[in-house]
Amino acid sequence: MSELSQRPVAVRTESLTKRFGPVTAVDGIDLEVREGDVYGFLGANGSGKTTTVRMLLGLVLPTSGRVEVLGEPMPSAWRRVLPQVGAMIEGPAAYGQLSGRRNLALFDAMAADGDRASRARRVDDALEQVGLGGVDKRPVRAYSLGMRQRLGLAGALLRRPRLLVLDEPTNGLDPQGIQEIRRLLLELNAAGTTVVVSSHLLAEIEQTCTRVGVLDRGRLVLQDELDDLRRPTGHVELTTPDVGHALGLLGGTVVAHDDQRLLVRDPDPAAVNARLVAAGVRVTSIAAEVRRLEDVVLAATRAGSDRFDRPDRPDRPDRPDREEVAG
Repeated sequence: MSELSQRPVAVRTESLTKRFGPVTAVDGIDLEVREGDVYGFLGANGSGKTTTVRMLLGLVLPTSGRVEVLGEPMPSAWRRVLPQVGAMIEGPAAYGQLSGRRNLALFDAMAADGDRASRARRVDDALEQVGLGGVDKRPVRAYSLGMRQRLGLAGALLRRPRLLVLDEPTNGLDPQGIQEIRRLLLELNAAGTTVVVSSHLLAEIEQTCTRVGVLDRGRLVLQDELDDLRRPTGHVELTTPDVGHALGLLGGTVVAHDDQRLLVRDPDPAAVNARLVAAGVRVTSIAAEVRRLEDVVLAATRAGSDRFDRPDRPDRPDRPDREEVAG
């Protein structure tokens, strides 16, 4: 049995379903988040992600199915579970007329095990973690969207949670802020916090998460380790200024090319490189091609051109057009 499969399960659902009248928002999903995961919960807007997360936390009751969080049934065990969970769902909640620091102090005071003597330190630590350590006394209603998002994350971190559940945590942040939050989540995970990130942003999930679940129209269509999803394709991708020469040498193993790149049906970059270099072909880069998360998600869903925050053209928009080669 692998070390991965032996890790305790932090979140488990069985046939979890939620209907709102005739509409099935979540349709019989079986989530599994193991302790130590950074779990990316992907789906287009309206796919059922937020409803699912709200059911995990006991904020919405399921129509049918089971939820288990940190080894306890939810929502019946919420008094034991929720003090160990930090969450930010559907945007940060705050009293607009109060300062960020005062908001966090109130949130901390509402915790069942809140220790008043150390409250100020906990608030300061949480603000420092999210980049608001120098925040002044201005009311939250005067905050930018990015500042509000940081404050919501600080609220989720107040109790140093064992499990952190975040819904679109980088919404409203600039690129530097996104990098800071990404780094913070990885640091928290390295220190032992299991993280669940609900998002529609493929690139963000790909750079942060270790395990991925994909929800499409209420159904879980994909769930696996990110490394397994991004396994090699069996092709080698290379760039060279000598495309014509390379085509002549590699012949029928070339499955696609443009004026600088070739995609070769061969799993061994070293062997391809040695053959080309020996023949005088200048190779500027070469590597085994791996599956991209975008390609995997699109293959697993019925998404249209405006889903999953992707460009209109699905075939590797960051690369030049390639001529497809038969055979």
